[in-house]
Amino acid sequence: MKKAWLALVFGSALFLAACGGGNEEGNDTKTTDETAGTGETAAADGEALVKEGCVMCHGGNLQGMGQTPALSDVGSRLSEEEILDVILNGKNQMPPGLLKGEDAEAAAAWLATQK
Repeated sequence: MKKAWLALVFGSALFLAACGGGNEEGNDTKTTDETAGTGETAAADGEALVKEGCVMCHGGNLQGMGQTPALSDVGSRLSEEEILDVILNGKNQMPPGLLKGEDAEAAAAWLATQK
């Protein structure tokens, strides 16, 4: 039963990761170039990125679930650079590259404040 649940979680994560991304025609997401004069960036809200993309595995309050660590206090354990490394390169069950570029940097910066 545990293996089936774990397979479902990781299968869903892979599916969602594969479905996201890209700035295809008709996509209303602003790029950094489009927002350059407004003081905004596409990755301005690290908190929203984390809460949108990490809660499935790390829990609604980022408390950790099963074998996934809590993110609610990750800033007390890891530096911003270490968090960014995990986001970009993965670690243990976390696959690499779920967030990239400025999005990964914004998420790492926000997570580093979680103590």
